[in-house]
Amino acid sequence: MASVEEEALRIIQCTPGGVLQSELWKILKIDSRKCSRVVKKLLDMGLIERVEHRSDGIKTFILRGKKKTVDACLLLAEQELVPCIACDRECIVEECNLIVDWMYQLAIEEAKK
Repeated sequence: MASVEEEALRIIQCTPGGVLQSELWKILKIDSRKCSRVVKKLLDMGLIERVEHRSDGIKTFILRGKKKTVDACLLLAEQELVPCIACDRECIVEECNLIVDWMYQLAIEEAKK
């Protein structure tokens, strides 16, 4: 994804309630035609949604980030929940004792099969 699209997505996702398309191009400091192309790419990728909005009788669109559903299978391994889900530690994954122990337990269970 190009940097302008990444920046647009960040702005859209970080704005509570969404951002008006007629304002987005001004924020990004690009022309409205380029903004329309950026919005179309983000829509085609399924990253945002666009809802028609009228402001002072002028039609524009509110752009909102789409919430992706989490595949529960990605949170489980051998019916065990990944320990990082509820963890509030700020650690380096490769050095985390909790995740290393969890992976070790999975390896033991797999070897028993």
